[in-house]
This record gives sequence, structure tokens and C-alpha cells, in this order.
Amino acid sequence: MGPEVLEKVGVILVKNVLTGEMVELKSLWKEKTSVLFFLRRFGCQICRWTAKEISKLKESFSANDIQLIGIGPEDVGLKEFQDGNFFNGEIYIDESKQSYKDLGFKRYNALSVVPAALGKKVRDVVTKANADGVQGNFTGDLLQSGGMLIVSKGGEKVILHFIQDSPGDHVPLETIVKTLGISANVTESQAPQCNEDVCTR
Repeated sequence: MGPEVLEKVGVILVKNVLTGEMVELKSLWKEKTSVLFFLRRFGCQICRWTAKEISKLKESFSANDIQLIGIGPEDVGLKEFQDGNFFNGEIYIDESKQSYKDLGFKRYNALSVVPAALGKKVRDVVTKANADGVQGNFTGDLLQSGGMLIVSKGGEKVILHFIQDSPGDHVPLETIVKTLGISANVTESQAPQCNEDVCTR
């Protein structure tokens, strides 16, 4: 992703869910390196599980002056998402969905979303989410995909630009840590291993 795309995305207005203030996206990485997690929707079980996973890195991020930011495409399901404490970072809404479009986060259509939602990657993450007690619902825009953008302080460079191919795609925690060049004692939740009705984690 070139600097011109970052400049284009940077002027998009997003809403701070706590204050209601509209700010330019580039203000989020002006002072600190920022990890921007673009959720498909707040009710999405996989998004909630991924949000909980990446929140495990919050302490390491803070220690390295890195901020964690979640971006959603709409308000639908936000309160339930906040009440569930799925995410330990600031949350913004891009009501125009323009950042999603400019960053290449595709939209499914009614025909393509069904096979995507039934794929192995999705089933694998759903198994992990169920094991962790993370549930979801089908409220909101079911067709939007998401991803991740990591931008260095001041917007000097894009450290990571990840685009979901399947709704089950996510950046592993170890990849985030390695990409940022920081250390963290965190492992991703694993699906339970079951043998003769006995499950271990």
C-alpha cells in the first residue's frame, strides 16, 4: 500500500464512540504507532473473538507506546459489544464505510457470503470462539469484510495492511508482535482437543 492511499484514507472522518467527536483517521496515528482493527460488524462472533485475542496484546502495546484502535462500519450492535468487554482499545465508527472501501475490504453479495461463511477457516475460529464462551448474532451489515492496518507514528509508513479473504481470516498475535518488533507473552486461544468425550485446551 503506497503513501498516496494512506493520505487518501487519512482524511476520512470517523466517530469516537465515547465522545461522539468526528476526527480524521490520520489523527489516530499522528502521535503514536497505531494498530487499527477493522471489524466486519459488532455482532460478528469471529470479530468478537478476534477483538478479545488482540486485546491480550494491550499491555505490550502500551509498554511500547503503541495504541490499539477498533473501527466498526456502523453503530448496530455496539452497546452489546461494549457490554461484553470484547475489546480493550478505543473504538471509532466509519459510518460512510469509505475507509473500508479505500483499504480494499471487500463486500460480499448474497451469493458469495454463504460459501464464505461456511468455509473451514470460519468453522475453525467459531470452534475457538465457542470454547472461549464468545457468542455472536446476525444483526447489522452481514456483507462487509474487514482487516487490519498498522501505521507507524506520524504516518511515516504502513507496517501491515491485512485484507480478509474469508470472514475467518485474522492476523495471528505472533505475527502482530513480530511485525511491530515487540515482545509479548501471549499465545492465541486454541480449540479444545477432544478425545473420548474428554476435552483439553
